Amino acid sequence: MQSYEVVREVENQCANNQMRDIFFEEIETDDPVGWLRGFVKGRDVEMSVDKKENGDLTVFVTSGGVTQKFLFTKI
Repeated sequence: MQSYEVVREVENQCANNQMRDIFFEEIETDDPVGWLRGFVKGRDVEMSVDKKENGDLTVFVTSGGVTQKFLFTKI
């Protein structure tokens, strides 16, 4: 099982507010995209996955007009 640090950024939809909500979590999984599909289970989502040469992943998830960015970094 591989350990990852997950950074989740959520766009703030408030006018005149350029901040993002950022969450950190440590997970253990052999399938980060599968873990993420379980995390957003039951929602109508679009996913875009960018895999880096070192095995890290950046995944953009769009649901209900809100885009979330998930960064999976191997620990």
